[in-house]
Amino acid sequence: MILSGTEIKQRLGKTIFIEPWNEAQLNPNSYNLRLHDELMVYDDEVLDMKRPPTVRSLRIPEEGIVLQPGRLYLGRTLEHTRTDDLVPMLEGRSSIGRLGLFVHVTAGFGDVGFSGYWTLEISAIQPIRVYAGVPICQIFYHQIAGDYVPYAGGKYQNNQGIQASMLYKDFRG
Repeated sequence: MILSGTEIKQRLGKTIFIEPWNEAQLNPNSYNLRLHDELMVYDDEVLDMKRPPTVRSLRIPEEGIVLQPGRLYLGRTLEHTRTDDLVPMLEGRSSIGRLGLFVHVTAGFGDVGFSGYWTLEISAIQPIRVYAGVPICQIFYHQIAGDYVPYAGGKYQNNQGIQASMLYKDFRG
């Protein structure tokens, strides 16, 4: 079951935490999250799953920045979220998708207990100018059935910004 916007608001500060909160971003069954002004790109021509990637940060100026096709941009939400007993999910807004902008490649599924900023895997079908602060995606919540162990010590928990892939840590096991 997906929570309604009314239920999201009722659980705010109890089991759903969104900072900063803005009532205008609440939808019938989701909440819009905005794009921060920082982006990150990989500098490596070939990415190696077993090695930490080399990254470079970019800032989105007031006049926006043009994203190019064939390039992966990592971004993050302005909002910090935490969910104690629900499964958070992230999807692009339909208005963003209709411009050919994808906000996640495969990582729209969150874990119950996740706390942090959402790293966005942004790619464009054609050149597109994006702006910091734009409502770029929406978070929605599923109820979870059965016993569960909350996500607490994962490699992306309690992040403070954009996080490049840490898949290489899985090979050190």
